[in-house]
Amino acid sequence: MNLQQTKLAPGLYLIATPIGTARDITLRALDILASADVLVAEDTRSLRKLMEIHGIGLGDRPMLSYHDHNGAQMRPRLLALLGEGKSMVYASEAGTPMVADPGFDLARVARAEGHDVTSAPGASAVITALTLAGLPTDRFFFAGFLPNAKGQRKTALAAVKDVPGTLAFYESPKRVAAMLADAAEVLGPERDAAVCRELTKKFEEIIRAPLSELAEICKERSLKGEIVVLVDRGHLPNIEDSELELKLSDLLTRLSVRDASDQLAAETGIARRRIYQLALKLDHA
Repeated sequence: MNLQQTKLAPGLYLIATPIGTARDITLRALDILASADVLVAEDTRSLRKLMEIHGIGLGDRPMLSYHDHNGAQMRPRLLALLGEGKSMVYASEAGTPMVADPGFDLARVARAEGHDVTSAPGASAVITALTLAGLPTDRFFFAGFLPNAKGQRKTALAAVKDVPGTLAFYESPKRVAAMLADAAEVLGPERDAAVCRELTKKFEEIIRAPLSELAEICKERSLKGEIVVLVDRGHLPNIEDSELELKLSDLLTRLSVRDASDQLAAETGIARRRIYQLALKLDHA
């Protein structure tokens, strides 16, 4: 493999790392790993192994650990290195930085202090799950990890019950059955859902069923690996064109066709195309 080892401009570079298969890394990310002055990782062991697989030497460059438990202590040191004009790469343990990841605080502070922040996109567990689950992808809401405590988890589920899009959660294999049972109770047992596990790995599996059935399936099985749970939006109300016309007519008195369509689509969960076409008709009437 012909890596491009070049002098990077100073700043923080965020690279996505594979969520399973080691080859799911971009050539650009490999070039950055080969070229950065300082390497920072949520898990240095994982990053070292990834670099070994792809033949990237560390040399005399520092590799520093940055995670949830040491972030407050490490940020001043990392910011000082950026202040010296260093190019610094940050890698999550797996997937895209900033998505349920401790790198968020580092990137936010680096940007606030005037340092350039660059993203080299790539693998993401939630996006991979959405492409495989067979649930609607036109709108989705990523809710991250739900609380561990049952009561707090139900409260968090209730808060997203009426979101007009597919819901996406990260979950531990030890808690997924309990989470699905709570989701069936709070969101509705008949909602279509999917448990996506070990994505891009040898034992990748997508289990699809209504929430109540999925909860029972996962209760009977001992699942392993990282898990993404997707839940379809609730059944949308059957709104006739006549009712939509009334709502749109009111909105069009103070909003443009585009803004009125966006607002009503967000409120009702109805496809924006249908609303936009109706808005155009009303606007030209």
